Amino acid sequence: MATIETTQTILNEMREFAGFSPCEQRYIRRSLDVGLGRHDAFRRWSRGPAEAASIRTQYVVYQDLKLLRGLLKGEIEGGEGASLEDLETMMGPLLRVTTFDLAQGRIESFSAYRFLYERLLGAEVRPWLPSAFCGAAALPHIRPERRKELLQSISEAAATAPGWSMRAPRFFPEFVELEDAA
Repeated sequence: MATIETTQTILNEMREFAGFSPCEQRYIRRSLDVGLGRHDAFRRWSRGPAEAASIRTQYVVYQDLKLLRGLLKGEIEGGEGASLEDLETMMGPLLRVTTFDLAQGRIESFSAYRFLYERLLGAEVRPWLPSAFCGAAALPHIRPERRKELLQSISEAAATAPGWSMRAPRFFPEFVELEDAA
């Protein structure tokens, strides 16, 4: 049975998700289906050949999530979770996946990015997210005007946080099929 604290956490996460644009909400749900292997993303999300190609590429790029989860859980090398020694091993794949997601043009803010990645990789990824987001947003793969919007979306507090919660996310949004209103 859910505690009051758990229920409040879920409601806060639902409110945060509701505050994202419809485009961000759709992309987050699609990405969770791809990244967590929840459903056949082609059947559920593809609206044409271009989106099918994007989903196909996303499946390939998201293979890096397995390595990242292992690093964050301490299953690789030292067993302590990702550390400074893991900088190259961690940031390379995290930047690659982040750049792919930001280049899709559907994640409009650091908040939406953080929401997605906390669910894809767990609470342990939080300390790595500001640098991965800023690094990817500043790459030439992102159009200059988008770069500016993305980089301005990260608050000073998020960029300079003295610590991060290790509380696991509770709300994982899913596809909702609307029934015919007949």
